[in-house]
Amino acid sequence: MTKLLVCDCNRTMPLDAKALGVAMHTSLCRQEVGQFLTALGEPEPIIVACTQERALFSELAEQSAKPIVAPLRFVNIREIAGWTQEAKKSTPKILALLALAELPQADPVPVVEFQSQGRLLIIGPAIQALPWAEKLGASLDISVLSTEAGLLPLSRDFPIYSGVVSKLNGYLGQFTVEWNLINPIDPEMCTRCGACVTVCPEEAIDASFQINLERCKSHRACVTACAGIGAIQFARSDTLRSGEFDLIMDLRTTPRMPMSQTPQGYLAPGADPFEQSLAAAKLLGLVGEFEKPKYFVYNEKICAHGRNGVTGCSACIDVCSTAAIQSVFKNGQGQVAVNPNLCMGCGACSTVCPSGAMRYNYPSVPYQGLQLKALSKTYTTEIARANLAASAPTLLLLSHTAGLQLIESLGRAAHLQAKSYEGLPSFVVPLSIENIASTGIDLWLSALSYGFAEVKILLTGSEDPAYRQALAQQAALGNAILQAYGLNLNVPETRISMIEAHSSDDLETVSKAFGLMRKRGALPTLGTPASFGLANQKRETLEAVLTYFEKQAKTPLPLDGVILPTSSLFGGLAINQAACTLCMSCVGSCPEGALLDNPDEPKLAFLEKQCVQCGLCVQTCPEDALQLLPRLLSVEQRKQKVTLNETSPYHCISCGKAFGTLKMVELMLGKLGTHEAFSGTAMNRLKMCSDCRVVDMMKADS
Repeated sequence: MTKLLVCDCNRTMPLDAKALGVAMHTSLCRQEVGQFLTALGEPEPIIVACTQERALFSELAEQSAKPIVAPLRFVNIREIAGWTQEAKKSTPKILALLALAELPQADPVPVVEFQSQGRLLIIGPAIQALPWAEKLGASLDISVLSTEAGLLPLSRDFPIYSGVVSKLNGYLGQFTVEWNLINPIDPEMCTRCGACVTVCPEEAIDASFQINLERCKSHRACVTACAGIGAIQFARSDTLRSGEFDLIMDLRTTPRMPMSQTPQGYLAPGADPFEQSLAAAKLLGLVGEFEKPKYFVYNEKICAHGRNGVTGCSACIDVCSTAAIQSVFKNGQGQVAVNPNLCMGCGACSTVCPSGAMRYNYPSVPYQGLQLKALSKTYTTEIARANLAASAPTLLLLSHTAGLQLIESLGRAAHLQAKSYEGLPSFVVPLSIENIASTGIDLWLSALSYGFAEVKILLTGSEDPAYRQALAQQAALGNAILQAYGLNLNVPETRISMIEAHSSDDLETVSKAFGLMRKRGALPTLGTPASFGLANQKRETLEAVLTYFEKQAKTPLPLDGVILPTSSLFGGLAINQAACTLCMSCVGSCPEGALLDNPDEPKLAFLEKQCVQCGLCVQTCPEDALQLLPRLLSVEQRKQKVTLNETSPYHCISCGKAFGTLKMVELMLGKLGTHEAFSGTAMNRLKMCSDCRVVDMMKADS
């Protein structure tokens, strides 16, 4: 049994203690804190309905004389429900949020480890890089790559290189940097004795110990002066330099890693002094051993990336903003390789993967299903118990960080400035996830099946453009499927849509969206909530969803199906039977077993349920006889094996054995009949099986 501690925050929330089934506190974090301390001594898990004072309660728990055994959890009901314009109607939502907090914690996932010894490379103009090197030198192992010459210190406390970066990749603890030495003076070898400065007649060398090539007239007196050191070479052939580092501080205006999510350990504050200070402080904390979750699970057996040297689906590679996913072909078979150290856990790869080969695992898909069921069931149960007007909840998906920050800020604004800002309507139930890009149609359509009336995806402006595009395509596909069954709303409003804020403090946009929703009111559900659970296999979940939709459908699907957007992971194949020779190349290329041959007769069959619309068969077909057909058929139709093409077998004119198809032999006769090797009676060899053809050739030679 869980111990619930609910506080109305100094009576600023009109909470119904009886409906919530709890003893209501008014100042749990102050005068009534003793009751929290008493609860710590009990064996039950504790849920505190307050996140503002999380730090205080956690510290009290740590200082408790008796160590707590059960977990201590926190849930925010204040900004999400109690401080909104519909606070008095929000009891069902509050109960749903408490029920979500009562779920067992998700199973732990494997971790990815990092080790950093503090080897920091500072890249940028010397005038900026050198001062930071001196400041951080006491704590970190510093090296500097100067991209613009500047006054060098006389003491050699740390290595200083110069040049232009040609390659930079890696992650915390394992960065590899390559650069080309452009200037004739190699600062790594230079002793800064100043002999070259003294002898240069053009004064092309100064205390930066780099030659100003615009001034230099090639007298080469500097080379003679530096002969004993050998730091100056005008005709240097080996200009490539490289090094390995744990951390990178990139002060250039155009960083080498301009992606939206840079690897851990790489900080690019640019030329802004304040941002540089923040980066320096963060770098000081990146020494030692670290770990992060392994966010994904990859099943190469069902991956549709490539076959027979041909690339099919590359959706995960295209959407990855950290370059963590690479294409790998081995013996003609294509897979993807994910570097878990580069993966930042956005989950967009799983969202766009049509086969489910790439799966987000933080938390697992089945656990997310439990969360959705807990929210929906608790909400609708309370609606029925309290005899409230029947309404279905809206699911609001948002990220743990920026999304939650935006909603909580809006809740405070709605409480303090109710005339200016609109809080969450009572029927809008939020669910925060690690990254908003990790959600797709399997989760959204399942939520609608579980009793939610609509799904809203909150974007905060910080998402990579590729994520936004992927989510928009997924939403269009999900709405098209709903429309096919007559389950969507009237255009322009749909059951799956996005709220697009410009930033994490764009309260106006989100407030306006919530105001329109409250004015409109809650929407009707699709029907009786489904009972199926979310499976790790994406296609399995979607099959269950489609089965449910068919039972709730307002309009039956036509026999020839409904056309879906080109981004669909459902669909069939259109075949040009006249062009198809039944060579079966497509069968060998299909990674999902959707295309089938027949060992006994020349027949090409197709199982639409298995097709993920990867396009490998289309690209493999030598006759260009296939075309993808994104569509939605009934569940029963998609299970049926259908014949795409068939023909009569061709029998050897010598032994009578079937060795090909009539169409293939006719094509071969047309292409090779004019060849001198098959002229005259030798033409008959094309009509023989391979064994009889050899026998006939041997007879002709004798």
